[in-house]
Amino acid sequence: MSKQDWLYGIHSVTAILERHPERVLEIFVQDNREDDRVNGIIKLANNFGLRPQYVPKKTLDHQLEEGSVHQGIAIRYRPAAAQNEADLKQIIEQAGNSAFLLFLDGVTDPHNLGACLRSADAAGVHAVVTTRDKSAGLSPAVRKVAVGAAETIPFVQVTNLARTLEMVRELGVWVYGTALTPTAKSLYEMDLRGNLGIVMGAEGTGLRRLTQECCDGLIYIPMAGTVQSLNVSVATGVCLFEALRQRG
Repeated sequence: MSKQDWLYGIHSVTAILERHPERVLEIFVQDNREDDRVNGIIKLANNFGLRPQYVPKKTLDHQLEEGSVHQGIAIRYRPAAAQNEADLKQIIEQAGNSAFLLFLDGVTDPHNLGACLRSADAAGVHAVVTTRDKSAGLSPAVRKVAVGAAETIPFVQVTNLARTLEMVRELGVWVYGTALTPTAKSLYEMDLRGNLGIVMGAEGTGLRRLTQECCDGLIYIPMAGTVQSLNVSVATGVCLFEALRQRG
């Protein structure tokens, strides 16, 4: 039997109904919540034969993670399974000479992962790759922050990130890691066209030494103020959109 999970929030629920309505099992609406956005979701669900169940707010609060901002709407559904190294290889081969990949080395905060997925989807990234252990997975909180991106962009979980980086390099992907080291070059000096993988480090600690050694080069984001580093999700957005600008 396929795994079942919860998804909540107006944007996330809308995205799954628009793209994968066949995976939705049940839809729940807060009984006193009436506005145009919720009514739009109800109409969309009706188009696919899904009849909302109207429940008190406390019922939704009880079903979901503590502190979840569900906006009066939630569904129970079958989430897509995470992909693996073999799937990643196929994604690269299908992209021709323009594979665009994001690697996350130990990002553990669900909100950061969700924001990274959202930026990756907006920038046209073909897959987001992270490790199975000591990294955030696709929890309901991640999917809420990603506002639908978790349902559209391939999410690949690997056992050994260093080994995966070596594999993609052998497939012709140039891999650049972000790090504040003496040998790192400015993001804006690098050629980010063609087959490209950008590797972002964990919150606080950055890239691990072994991960750095598996990169073709290291890059940093020049900053004009007194702050020396950015939140990983913000830094990810900067790097991805500079690559998108160069790639046309």
